[in-house]
Amino acid sequence: MILTLVEHADGRPDRLSLEALTVARRLASKVGKPIRAVLFGAGAREAAAALAGQGVATATLVEDPRLDSYAPAAWGAALSELAGGSATAVVAAGSDRGNEVMAHVGARTGFAMAANCVEVTPGEPYRVVRQRWAGSLLEEASLDGGLPLLTIAPHAAPVEEATGAAPAIETFKPKVAEADLRVRVVGRVEPAAGSLNLADAKIVVGGGRGLGGPEAFGILDELAGLLGGAVGVSRVATSAGWRPHSQQIGQTGLRIAPDLYIACGISGAIQHIVGCRAAKRILVINKDPEAPIMSRAAYAVIGDLHTVVPAISAEIRRVRGNGASLG
Repeated sequence: MILTLVEHADGRPDRLSLEALTVARRLASKVGKPIRAVLFGAGAREAAAALAGQGVATATLVEDPRLDSYAPAAWGAALSELAGGSATAVVAAGSDRGNEVMAHVGARTGFAMAANCVEVTPGEPYRVVRQRWAGSLLEEASLDGGLPLLTIAPHAAPVEEATGAAPAIETFKPKVAEADLRVRVVGRVEPAAGSLNLADAKIVVGGGRGLGGPEAFGILDELAGLLGGAVGVSRVATSAGWRPHSQQIGQTGLRIAPDLYIACGISGAIQHIVGCRAAKRILVINKDPEAPIMSRAAYAVIGDLHTVVPAISAEIRRVRGNGASLG
């Protein structure tokens, strides 16, 4: 079987896990094995039902109230136990949690782990292509030494619908030692009511050093609100305390894949490009025509963002006031 860790929230599988399932399906078809999804925590049953059409034969719900909150070593212990001697490969999303849990699985089992894979070819040995150096290069590697442990690079595969019914549901009670629970999530800070998840937004308005300070982000909030989008920021903006880390896009932040990314006052260091490279189109607003991010732009406005952004917002309001559509 292809054992696949599926992360979820509010009873729905998250996007990166669905992308990992796309790769798991391709791998399963090559080796002739079924996919078994593993889900932890509250809402797991609802999320498992939502896997209908994703090619999952069986969904295993880990039943242990101590593991309802994220506990990386304990989750790794449970996944290692499930892998046992029957798994052909273990797959997870290349998220913060997916990479951390799979590292624990590798440490426990002694099997090789390959992080941030974009291609997987089964065989003796398995061959993988994976992202290295913040995605600036691709590495071809082979995995020797038994069960392959694989995480899939964010946005390296599309979310594809597969035919099939909902998976069969089974439960599993793992053997977890108290020592495995020393590190665990004990509380959550919920986002503001009605706020849009940056990772899922179709339009993202990003701001960087060129904003000049926290007060200037009001014009980005306004534009994002008019477009039904979310605001993201570069590392400089979070390091300066202008905006929270939860809005950071980049190597040490979120990786986004919107239909449109509007980058305002962002130079485009490679660490930031890693986070936005999956955007379908990038509109750059910047005074510097030589800024590195210009090489990634589908569209560019050379000018002062403090003038350009409010002008865009004003035009959107004018068009809507006339009853016209922006589509």
